[in-house]
Amino acid sequence: MRKTVLITGASRGIGRETAKLFAENNYRVIINYLNSKIEAENLEKELKNAGCDAFAVCADVSEKKQVQKMMEEIKEFTNHIDVLVNNAGIAQQKMFCDTTEDDWDRLFNVNVKGMFNCCQAVLPGMIKRQSGKIVNLSSVWGVCGASCEVAYSASKAAVIGFTKALSKEVGACRINVNCVAPGVIDTDMNKNLSAEAMEELKESTSLGLTGTPRDVAEMILFLSSDKAKFIAGQVINLNGGWI
Repeated sequence: MRKTVLITGASRGIGRETAKLFAENNYRVIINYLNSKIEAENLEKELKNAGCDAFAVCADVSEKKQVQKMMEEIKEFTNHIDVLVNNAGIAQQKMFCDTTEDDWDRLFNVNVKGMFNCCQAVLPGMIKRQSGKIVNLSSVWGVCGASCEVAYSASKAAVIGFTKALSKEVGACRINVNCVAPGVIDTDMNKNLSAEAMEELKESTSLGLTGTPRDVAEMILFLSSDKAKFIAGQVINLNGGWI
């Protein structure tokens, strides 16, 4: 039986590349999206044309009821989820003293509560089968913090703490929970940075490179595979030697 992966925020960037890579490796792929309906449906069509079982489903992962509804819709596609990739996330650059309570709540609702909701939705099945992989997406800023990104950094640091704690709780059920903390990746999230700023960031890495969505997708796939069966509760710093 082919394994099934659920990827949140899979219509663009890292999520999209991850969906394509899992499809290439014979997984059945569930594409979660919120606002990018056309992109998600085009990806679903692309994967199906390539011979992959794919299913695009809309849900705001920060809303518990929407996640529950998503899981009901997924039951029409599959009765099990082997891998959960918590990729959906948002960022914000803002001085701390200008950060509003709404700003703070929005970042934590998507970046942390969304992960919480999705993990609670898939874990009962994984525990019953005594098998599963969960990969959470943090950030280099969740590791070392960033000026003018206090709320974002705090939310991504919470992802790390969540990962380490949940790994200890469900490890006995043969469920591996790990985290990837990307550095500067060439995605829409960094489109506000100038070419000069991106070049400076690239030169600040020991490799002299910025990352690609494929680089992150490859690590997510590895952590989801049997090759990583003895890796649990880890934070993989995928930043080209930046820190």
